[in-house]
Amino acid sequence: MKLFTSLYVRTMQWSRHRHAPWYLGGLSFAESSFFPIPPDVMLAPMSLANPAKAWWFALITTIASVAGGVLGYFIGVFAFDMIEPWLSTSHYWPKYLEAQAWFERWGFWAVFVAGFSPIPYKVFTIAAGVAAMPLAPFVAASLVGRGARFFLVAGLMKLGGPRMEAALHRYVEWLGWAVVVALVAVILVMNGR
Repeated sequence: MKLFTSLYVRTMQWSRHRHAPWYLGGLSFAESSFFPIPPDVMLAPMSLANPAKAWWFALITTIASVAGGVLGYFIGVFAFDMIEPWLSTSHYWPKYLEAQAWFERWGFWAVFVAGFSPIPYKVFTIAAGVAAMPLAPFVAASLVGRGARFFLVAGLMKLGGPRMEAALHRYVEWLGWAVVVALVAVILVMNGR
């Protein structure tokens, strides 16, 4: 059964859809304040499927992500009391507490690192609002951090282009099952602690 190959083919078809940039912008906006799936999962295949537009896709992702981050910031400023009961019982609570500690210590750099890294950016956007970080440095750090991340992803896909797409298509089944095996191993190791 070629599970990952069919998913790969379908993903590449969706990536070429005429409305895909709108979906990318919506996902990027939502992920920065409340949605759990990072925009890289759309940005990478879209940049791979259409390398000539990779920089455009990275720009859309960056601007929409920072706009969503500003929404997260204002959630932290005006609505934290409403979401705190949910947040305190979710798996994001330890990350939120860590984000608060980062703000006290590093401020601007905490947002920059969260914007670039796989750390949940939404946690930092809300924490920045709660901590009353000034909005201008928050936006600047977000633009630099998110932009660096998304332009790097788009650039790598653009660089790989059609050759990378062909190679991925050829080996996607092996890669997919290798990721599943690695994930199961990590879960078993973590549960064995």
